[in-house]
Amino acid sequence: MWRAQLDALRRAGVDALAVDLPGHGARRGEAFTLDGAVEAVVDGVDAVGGRALVVGFSLGGYVAIETRARHPERVVGLVAAACSTPPATLLRGGWLLLARGIERLPDGGAGLNQALVDRALTPQAAADLAAGGFALDVMSAILREVGAVDPVVALAAAGTPVWLVNGRWDHFRLGERAFAEAARRGGAPVRLVVVPGARHLVSLDAPVAFNRVLLDAHRTVAQAAPPAPDGGTAPPARPGLPVRG
Repeated sequence: MWRAQLDALRRAGVDALAVDLPGHGARRGEAFTLDGAVEAVVDGVDAVGGRALVVGFSLGGYVAIETRARHPERVVGLVAAACSTPPATLLRGGWLLLARGIERLPDGGAGLNQALVDRALTPQAAADLAAGGFALDVMSAILREVGAVDPVVALAAAGTPVWLVNGRWDHFRLGERAFAEAARRGGAPVRLVVVPGARHLVSLDAPVAFNRVLLDAHRTVAQAAPPAPDGGTAPPARPGLPVRG
């Protein structure tokens, strides 16, 4: 699902890596835990040099926020997309019931999910989203694990720059201003970007606009990179991209 972003970043000369969270992509069949997801992101950051601009979408966004709070020395900047609603919302109980019902379908909800994707996205975006398979069997575990975190508290725990990116019609926008204010309380420069016409799947609905945000974020953190010990310039930060759940 990060194909368009990886292509754009690499054309700009940025070393980028997409990682699979537990239970997703190449890690299907693994149990999802928040600790395991954060560890996957940290491993991705280490693979690109130990410090990175971390980008997360939906579930990946909540995981990226938590990673920045737990490992501020590794995350030089954060782009958190489609994840601006506190997971402890009262709606979570309804989502959990729905997830359990979908998981009990004979095909695990694959047919329903594919039909919704085909209706909502262009053929290319639908193909990109489906390329790693759909992690429908870990939805209830994800809701349980992520429901225990508080992204507002986590955003205030570090001072590195934050970009909050949401589609105009995303139902996960409800807390975006509170999220931005929390990051500012922690001393972070914050930019809130609302993409016109886009919905929850903002990186797939509006890939060009989303890519511009990523390139702007990378330029910002690269320009702020500290001097190297020998007096030269430290290498620019490299983004690791956690995959959406």
